Amino acid sequence: MSRNSRIGVLAGAVVVAIVAFVLASGGSSEKAAHTSGHAYIYVVGAKPKGGVQTLTYNKGEQVVFTVVSDVADEIHVHGFNFKKEVAKNGSVTFSFPATDQGGHVIELEKRGQQIANLEVR
Repeated sequence: MSRNSRIGVLAGAVVVAIVAFVLASGGSSEKAAHTSGHAYIYVVGAKPKGGVQTLTYNKGEQVVFTVVSDVADEIHVHGFNFKKEVAKNGSVTFSFPATDQGGHVIELEKRGQQIANLEVR
């Protein structure tokens, strides 16, 4: 194999490695996950600012998140069946233990608009 052929093969391998790293580290269109701690969800125009994010907690951790909204609605955490009213231009905070493993939708209940995912591992 000639020197130029070896360089071409090496360059191709580097490109494949970079693409694999970008895809594995969230280079797709999915939002980066918020893991543990206090999360904030901002609702602007009745939609989650920046798209639907995933809040990830380990089983047994305390789930804590605040919804800051420019519209009045009921915030519903499916699976846990927690509901709280949020006023227009107001905020509401949820705090509860992560007991039910799996994925749970958080939504503006009256509008049927998903604003976040809650993932309990």
